[in-house]
Amino acid sequence: MFVVVAILLAFFVIPAPWGWVAVVFGIAVEVAETIIWMRLLRRHPTSVGSDALIGATARTVMACQPIGEVNVRGEAWRARCDAGAAADAPVRVLAREGITLVVEPAGEPYPEAVGR
Repeated sequence: MFVVVAILLAFFVIPAPWGWVAVVFGIAVEVAETIIWMRLLRRHPTSVGSDALIGATARTVMACQPIGEVNVRGEAWRARCDAGAAADAPVRVLAREGITLVVEPAGEPYPEAVGR
């Protein structure tokens, strides 16, 4: 974007010798921005799939005594809670065993419900 603006300024606004300076400056800013974004994005690897659910907070749909159902990020999952959890209680995902999530009761309120 900076390069396009610099080229337009060089052709229509800035006098002749300074137009080239504006274009070179625009190119330098674009290169620097690209390098910065590449470094920032490499710090946080993407997590995808069901393994990304580990550590997430969920809400029980059916009581887990010890088998029940939870809703995690809009998806319904079968869950096992050895400590037991009532219906509509916040739980934290500990692990995944096949198509069953292993959960435990969470102490803090459910993040998506706060502020509604």
